[in-house]
Amino acid sequence: MSAPLEQRIAAMLAREVHPAVAAQARLLGEEAGALAVLFYGSNLRTGSLEGVLDYYLLLPGTPEKGMWPRVSYREWQANGETLRAKIATMTLAKFAEAAAGDTLDTTIWARFVQPSALVWARDEASRGAVSEAVASAARTAARLAVALGPERGPAEEFWRALFRATYRAELRVEKAGRENAILDVNREHFAGLLRAALGSAGVPFGEDGAALAPRMPAAERRRILAWWRRRRRVGKLLNTARLVRAAGTFEGAARYAAWKVERHTGVRVELTPWREKHPVLAAPGVLWRVWRERKAAR
Repeated sequence: MSAPLEQRIAAMLAREVHPAVAAQARLLGEEAGALAVLFYGSNLRTGSLEGVLDYYLLLPGTPEKGMWPRVSYREWQANGETLRAKIATMTLAKFAEAAAGDTLDTTIWARFVQPSALVWARDEASRGAVSEAVASAARTAARLAVALGPERGPAEEFWRALFRATYRAELRVEKAGRENAILDVNREHFAGLLRAALGSAGVPFGEDGAALAPRMPAAERRRILAWWRRRRRVGKLLNTARLVRAAGTFEGAARYAAWKVERHTGVRVELTPWREKHPVLAAPGVLWRVWRERKAAR
């Protein structure tokens, strides 16, 4: 038998991370007066410090209105190595709402049904609230996976249907088959997760070997599909609005962009005070210079 969902989530969130990741999470949390800091992404799986580390900083307070989360970028030195982080900041209350599917957002529950680690929490109450929110994300994702998936099949087919749909609903440039890559690299995480999430969500199912046959009532399936259609219709618009907002509010955007350009093109971008202050206005000139230098190099 799979462990109940809440036990699985608590064990996942308690996984160990690189000491440098944990140290920075504590610093970020204490500086911001946060309740908790989550860590996720490919660096969680590999343990590598290369590239950009991904954190979610969860604050106290009532659920915020408008666009969220707020995104920032930070660099720091650890044992002579430059580490980089992208930090998404929002209230824990709004995070829990989004995880439960109570907002039009699709990114929170689709992201946090995948592996994450709770690398810092102010206290046990905060730790418990984050754990429940992540379990809620798994229940939200599992219900939709069943509504979108086959009548009967391996658990992977239900998850595959879910991720294929969420990628199409968001403004992302992903290679075809990205949903397969998620399942391939996180097999241990997803093994048994659908059963546990459906059990926690009160969705009955039959089993025949490796195949699951969810017995979701037709009326419930229609309700969930209608819920999804509303989110699918606004998904790209919501993502676009967040990108536009981030262009003007992304703290450290110029440094982040300069690092990305150099990493992918080999062209070093000088960060002038004007470029730091006006990253969007500076972008065309920077891209023109990168194009000329790459052309000259060829």
